[in-house]
Amino acid sequence: MTTTVLAVAAAGWGVLMGISPVLQVRRMLIARSSREVSIGYFVVLALGFALWIAYGVASANLVLIVPNVVALAVSAATVVVALRLRREPAGRGYPATVGRSTRLAANRSSEVTSSTIRPDR
Repeated sequence: MTTTVLAVAAAGWGVLMGISPVLQVRRMLIARSSREVSIGYFVVLALGFALWIAYGVASANLVLIVPNVVALAVSAATVVVALRLRREPAGRGYPATVGRSTRLAANRSSEVTSSTIRPDR
């Protein structure tokens, strides 16, 4: 009985953990950038999920299969979104645009300051 309760709890929590990268996908889509996301991290996770799925299938254990299938699908979607956002032209992403416009504004203000304020000759 205790084992069954723990198995169900672990599987349920595993599904929640598996869908948690959706929060990262949401953030990337809002920012229109994936610069802050490590694609390698999600690839390593996806390979681990695939191994756990294989082990779950070999041992006929749904408690291992279900959460890892969910996690693999979400991790794969995260990688796809991150790669697509990195292929967009420069300047369309939120961080790149903000950074560039801030730098341009700073350069313009320093140009204005240096050109308008001159010592008297």
